[in-house]
Amino acid sequence: MEQKKQHIFKSKMGIWVLIIGLLCLVLAGFLWFESMNQTKKTALVAAENQEKHAEDEDHEEGEEGHEGHDDHDEAEVIRLSETEMEEFGIKVVQADSGTLRRYVHLPGEIQPNGDRLAHIVPRVPGVVRRVFKGLGDRVKKGEVMAVLDSRELSDTKADFLAASERVGLAQSNFDREETLWKKKISSEQDYLEAKQALAEAKIARRSAEQKLHALGFSERYVKDLPNHPEESFTQYQITAPFSGTVIKKHITLGEFLRDDAEAFLIADLSSVWVDLAVYQKDLPFVAEGQSVIVEATQGKIKTTGKLSYLGPVIGEGTRTTLARIVIPNKDGLWRPGLFVNARIAVDEFQADLIVPKSALQNMEDQTVLFVMSQGELSPKPVTLGWNDETHVEITGGIYWGDLYVAEGGFTLRAQLGKGNLGDGHNH
Repeated sequence: MEQKKQHIFKSKMGIWVLIIGLLCLVLAGFLWFESMNQTKKTALVAAENQEKHAEDEDHEEGEEGHEGHDDHDEAEVIRLSETEMEEFGIKVVQADSGTLRRYVHLPGEIQPNGDRLAHIVPRVPGVVRRVFKGLGDRVKKGEVMAVLDSRELSDTKADFLAASERVGLAQSNFDREETLWKKKISSEQDYLEAKQALAEAKIARRSAEQKLHALGFSERYVKDLPNHPEESFTQYQITAPFSGTVIKKHITLGEFLRDDAEAFLIADLSSVWVDLAVYQKDLPFVAEGQSVIVEATQGKIKTTGKLSYLGPVIGEGTRTTLARIVIPNKDGLWRPGLFVNARIAVDEFQADLIVPKSALQNMEDQTVLFVMSQGELSPKPVTLGWNDETHVEITGGIYWGDLYVAEGGFTLRAQLGKGNLGDGHNH
């Protein structure tokens, strides 16, 4: 019995020892697992700290670089008020599409309008007694410019008056002969001779009258001639055929002037001709009716017109063809003899975006436009395409609708480095 109890006790002790051993193993395993987790956590924390430190360094470097970039951008930004922009002549417009044109350039000269040019000559020879107009004077139609004393004119007027008197006498003789013939007192032969004499007298008077009309005298003047004083018979008045300007004068008081001598040259300069020289290479592109831009080689006058004439032949000496434009000249700015340059648009190209050439600026070997964004002006590089005389196509750098400086860009470029234009510029 006692041995049985000891056996049971030993069995229980073994079980407890086994349980305690298992518990120790479990505890040891738990401690080892916690130790491994702690090691991993330590390693992870260290790695995270190292990564965070690297990010902080990168962030600091990035902030330094960003600050440098901001400083660079700020250095090329200009802020101006509307008053300052107006003061500096800066004009901002919206980028838009437009048409580019190819031109033919032609040299030319202003000439008086040949259809309104008069060479004034006396129709009778005579001595110059009075001169009323000089070089450059304005005249009106019918205005007296000079007076001649002409013996030939006096003879012509006298012939007319004599012819008129002969008509009167022949008319009286015819009336008498007609009455006698009807009463059978005079012969028919006398009647016919009187009738013939009257007809010849009328023909002579008509001839003398036509000579006076050819000298410029009106029907009213001729009809009233018998009532004029005799001293006026020798006076011949040189009058203006239309309103214009005296551009040449070849008459002097007291000189004898022949009937084919040019006394004055009058031009109506309210319109003038532009005579252009068209070279052979340009002839295929030039035609009547084309629009032409005309500019003076000296000065800033400019106008447009239509090509009204293109010569059919080429000059042997110049190897050019004459082309002509008629332009208005109410202000008298287009003076005959003035040299001009003309442009004829012969081709067109529609571009999505164009700007004036004057808006482009060169900065640091780049072509730039000053662009406005949020009230700030800054230079922006652009790429160029086709161009004509005044505008150029923009193919990159700005877009349709962007605001850019069309006038005053040179002022912005010149002052950008000085730091004294606007309150937003940082040097």
